[in-house]
Amino acid sequence: MTTVWVPSDSSARAVGADEVAAALAEVEGVSVRRNGTRGMLWREPLVEVETDRGRVGYATVAADDIPALLEAGMLSGADHETCIGVVDEDPWLTAQDRVSLARIGVAEPTDIHAYEAQGGWAGLRRAVELDPADVVEEVVASGLRGRGGAGFPTGIKWRTVLQARDGGADQAFVACNLDEGDSGTFADRILAEGDPFTLVEGMTIAAVTVGATEGYIYCRSEYPDAIARLRDAIAVAAEHGYLGDDVAGSGRSFRLQVRVGAGAYICGEETSMLESLEGRRGEVRAKPPIPALHGLWDSPTVVNNLLSFAAIPMILADGGEAYAARGVGRSRGTQVFQLAGNIARGGVYEAPLGITLRELVEDIGGGTRTGRPVRAVQVGGPLGAYLPADRLDVPMGYEELAEAGGMLGHGGLVVFDDTVDMARMARFAMEFCSVESCGKCTPCRIGSTRGVETIDRITSTPAGAEGRDQLFVLLEDLCATMTTGSLCAMGGLTPVPVRSALTHFPEDFGGSPR
Repeated sequence: MTTVWVPSDSSARAVGADEVAAALAEVEGVSVRRNGTRGMLWREPLVEVETDRGRVGYATVAADDIPALLEAGMLSGADHETCIGVVDEDPWLTAQDRVSLARIGVAEPTDIHAYEAQGGWAGLRRAVELDPADVVEEVVASGLRGRGGAGFPTGIKWRTVLQARDGGADQAFVACNLDEGDSGTFADRILAEGDPFTLVEGMTIAAVTVGATEGYIYCRSEYPDAIARLRDAIAVAAEHGYLGDDVAGSGRSFRLQVRVGAGAYICGEETSMLESLEGRRGEVRAKPPIPALHGLWDSPTVVNNLLSFAAIPMILADGGEAYAARGVGRSRGTQVFQLAGNIARGGVYEAPLGITLRELVEDIGGGTRTGRPVRAVQVGGPLGAYLPADRLDVPMGYEELAEAGGMLGHGGLVVFDDTVDMARMARFAMEFCSVESCGKCTPCRIGSTRGVETIDRITSTPAGAEGRDQLFVLLEDLCATMTTGSLCAMGGLTPVPVRSALTHFPEDFGGSPR
């Protein structure tokens, strides 16, 4: 019996993986197993055949291709125009430093025995043996900062919650923000669908450290596969003693559940997410108080993004210093970069922070899919700056990107070639904010709407026309008001892509006075 692996995540299923799996299941002598994607999305569906040499991959396979592939000797790993060789030896994979994605695509997502065989639960076992304060110090020593975009030191957040518990707080909670709404970002979904135990383990380590007995994964409704996979993984973990009344034999209790959001972008902001978890409309809370002290149901709460939690098992298993040895400056560890937009090789790629934008776009991503020159790259989601081609050598680190006028955000990159209209992209940023604003504060709610109108007036007014220069002044005034007056980053960061487009691509606005 020959084992053949076909991805079951939504990226592969969207391009026919289920049909490929069904076609292979009808072949005598074939056992079909479903893994997660390896992250090489431009090659999906990627079929892997177990051979004496290892798993041999065949890229972009369609169900109709199966007869020809079988005739060509696919089941013995024979060469073919679609064959990429032994998958684990592929240069795109071997060049990565996979920490959070170490087990992605290797096994069936909810095979807990495979997870353990690949080093899973080692971090949790060490965590329950250590004093909680020592676990926190390992996370502090790692230098891990919030991978959801804010970049706040994870260990400091955990220490604050632990101190609140030691100071007499009756309860604490752990919450994972999986409301991945940024355009061009999909790492959370891919990891949740392909390796959910890594998230479960990371959240459980946080819980036993700060004394939380309840945890919540807040996942957007647009991710049905991730929701189902996470719920299955939670049930399996509880069955094997990694959740429940006696976590890993520690005598400590922790229960985890998935809550589904309605798809509001604003719930990617931590306090809006907490409002939604409590059953209210997702709106931003004023800070202070911070969620680490007064979070879910007014209790101390650890709120982290999925990628932050996914780094925790390795940090505890190998030590904080091992994680901190990766990276650049104050940006320690690895980042899961998401390559999207007009790019030849789209997917997820994990590398130490400090890798340059040029390496990611041109070397790893292969440049634009159209073959035309790169004109701009938006880094950090729809609220990130549009960086021009002459800034591609910037290192991908928090401070380094800030100096270049950008931000790391969630690690998403959206690439544009030289046919893009940057005035339209600036308008998109304002329109996105006006649609997704929770409406609580005036600068965000009204400023973004007026911003769309002003950009429309600029682009429809001929260069040199009377009053045109004043429109740019008005747009800058709106941006300044949104930056300084908005309650959260939704309104506060919307001016970033708009200003970057005006600064670097004034010709697309008919020639701005900048």
